[in-house]
Amino acid sequence: MKILVVDDERLLVKGIKFNLENEGYQVETAFDGRTAVDLARSNSYDLIILDLMMPEIDGLEACVKIREFSNVPIIMLTARGEDTDKIIGFECGADDYVTKPFNILELKARIRAMLRRAGSAAVGSGKQAASITLGGITLDMDQRIALRGGESVELTAKEYDLIELLMKNPRRVYSRENLMDAVWGYSYAGDYRTVDVHIRRLREKLEENPAAPEHILTKWGVGYYFKG
Repeated sequence: MKILVVDDERLLVKGIKFNLENEGYQVETAFDGRTAVDLARSNSYDLIILDLMMPEIDGLEACVKIREFSNVPIIMLTARGEDTDKIIGFECGADDYVTKPFNILELKARIRAMLRRAGSAAVGSGKQAASITLGGITLDMDQRIALRGGESVELTAKEYDLIELLMKNPRRVYSRENLMDAVWGYSYAGDYRTVDVHIRRLREKLEENPAAPEHILTKWGVGYYFKG
């Protein structure tokens, strides 16, 4: 697995690189957002760790630019702890968020979980391709591709994980806590707006009218479900 680590704190980058290489990952590094975008455009990475505050262009802008051409899983790093920063990061296309200072064991656990989910399509590739079609939306679960009306829709790793769970279990209502545990694999200590952001992005991408969704629905006071 090939990971790009981007942060202007060179000692931090060195430490992350050392720990990840000890886990068997191939690690490349960059120290500003512009270089990160250039590297992501010219190389294939399995995951990018991207700091929020950097020179040239910051992590949010870099994330937006990377999302223009890649759905590689992105973990944002930041010294800020405000909830609004997390929401903005997810709006820009980040899949996960780690606040500094962090425990390297936690970061490695997040990386393993994300790579496991993103790489699950490669497991058992000799099996017959599996797909789901509901309400004009199709998921190719081997390729982890979503199609709406036959046209491919660009989803991030977490967006795909979320819609796959909902479409595999149509009409089953999931609370935000359930979705956080099932898709992210951990809790944000009560901050479940992460789920709301991803649901909104899925509606924008998959619903004909995101303001009046027909498939990805809310059961008020309970949670979300896929109607089909």
